[in-house]
Formats: sequence, structure tokens, C-alpha cells
Amino acid sequence: MWLPIAIFAYFINAGVYTADKYFLSKKVHSSISYAFYVGIWSIGNAALFWFAPFVPSWEWLLIDLAAGLLFLWALVAWYKALHQSEATKVVPIVGAFIPIFSFLLAYVFLGEVLTRQQLLALFVLIAGGILISAKQREISFMRKCANYCRAMFGFVIGKTYAEDHPVRRLIVNSLVSAFIFAAYYVLIKYVYLHQPFLGSYIWTRLGSFAGALGLLLVPAYRHLIFEKKRRAEAVRSLPLFLSIRFLAVIAFILLNYAIALGNVALVNALQGVQYVFLIFIILVLSEQYPKILREEMSRKILLQKFIGVLMVSVGLYLLL
Repeated sequence: MWLPIAIFAYFINAGVYTADKYFLSKKVHSSISYAFYVGIWSIGNAALFWFAPFVPSWEWLLIDLAAGLLFLWALVAWYKALHQSEATKVVPIVGAFIPIFSFLLAYVFLGEVLTRQQLLALFVLIAGGILISAKQREISFMRKCANYCRAMFGFVIGKTYAEDHPVRRLIVNSLVSAFIFAAYYVLIKYVYLHQPFLGSYIWTRLGSFAGALGLLLVPAYRHLIFEKKRRAEAVRSLPLFLSIRFLAVIAFILLNYAIALGNVALVNALQGVQYVFLIFIILVLSEQYPKILREEMSRKILLQKFIGVLMVSVGLYLLL
């Protein structure tokens, strides 16, 4: 039951991700501002109380709100990684490590254990997702990243250090983003195990709303968010932004429901399916609207992505 729900959620997410990329690069130009706009509209989920009125105990309320706050931090880390580095380098790293971190955290805190076939499917889906999302030149780049990883751990990454080592900064930002997302998914799984799904979901969204308001407490963030030019651009793009956020809410509810029903690591490993949908969306947009989104596809890159699609198909077959 969870598998088709997750696949449909990732189908919608592929379109949302493409729109987010457009807004970040063409309209907002700020990871903090965009995370604020995404978080602030989470208040709209309160309308769902009409269908699922639910008030948790104080202990669970704090956990629900903390989960929503954690998701907003994950968004900030994700948009920061995208803002400081090329998306084609960030996406494969984050996409690969979210299911790995989810698997480890779920095993430690939830006691979730995968069968051998599910474990094989997990790594096949991760590998397929990397091949699909990374361009050929990024494969060699990721080898370079792997060589840096061993040297990176154990050091305190300060401001000067990060500026002098952009590759290591990319790795740090991407791994931090992946870990926070994984921590959120595991925590939300724990929430859904002990509370009604829709009711607890609403409270977690209110946590994201509170986190967005919290960004205004930082003067530098407040200046970015309310900068006149950026605010005017946001107002002009409001109808399209709200439409995208509506689709994002549907995808997010479906993805959370899939996590509530299934294994956290496996649901996250299915991001490879999202990359398959992304290929078709980007190919269509780059042909029809080259000024909005352009993606170059050589024969070698197409072959690499085709192999990735086959691996994702094998991973899905192993889960059936």
C-alpha cells in the first residue's frame, strides 16, 4: 500500500522541485527568504482541523512542533546547499545520504530492520538515483568528494576553513542537509506510530510555521526576507507560488502517509523514482521553454541516466 502512495508523491514532488528551482534562480534568489515563504504558508494546513480535530497532550505537542521545526531547518540547510553549490552536485549527495542516514537512525531509535532483499533494494535505488541525478562530469567530482570525506571528519569546520575548501564546504552542507532531513523523517515516523496521522501532521506543520516566524528574530534574515525588491517579486509571483505550494502540500501529506505505513529508509530511497520523473519534466521544459530551464543532455549522459532508470526499476521490482 505504501509503495504506490510514495511513487505518486514523488511524481508530484518532481514538478514541485522544478518549480522551486525556478523560483530560487529566477525570482527569490535567497535560500532563507524562500524557506521563510514555504514555512509561513504551512499555516494553511490548520484548515485540515475541520476534518481531523485533534489536540495532543503537552508532551506530544512539543514533539509535534519540534518535528515541524526540524523540517524547516532541513529546508534552510537544503536551500543553503543549493545556493552555495551547483544543484547537479548537491542533489546526488543529499539524495544518496538521506536514505542511508534514515536507515541508521530508524534502526537505532525505532528498531526497524530490513530483510536482505529490502536492503539490496535500498542500495540499488540509491545507486540508480545517483546515476540519474548526476551528470557525467559530476561522477568524477563525487570521486573527488569521497577522497575528501576521510580528511573532513574530525575537523571543526570554521568560516575561514570553509571558504578555503569549497569542495569540503559542499560536502558539509550536503551532509548536514541530508542528516536533518533523515532525522525529521525518523521523528515523524515515531510521531505517526503513537498519534492519529492527520491530526499530528497538522501540528507538525504549525511547528514549521512557528519556525518560519522564528527566522524573523535574526536581523540579517529579516532584512533578506523583507527586502523591497525581493518582496515585490514575491507578490507578483504569488498566484503561481500558491499553486505550487498546494501541490507541495498534497505531495507532502502522501509522502508522510507512506512513511507512516512503510519503512522510513525505503520510502526515502524511492527518491530515485522522483529523478526519473524529473528527467522527463526537465527535458520537456528545456525544449519548450529554454529561457526558463535549460538542461543539456549528451548521449553519454542519456546512457548514464538510462542505466540509472533500469536500476531504479530493479529496485522497485525487489520491493514488490
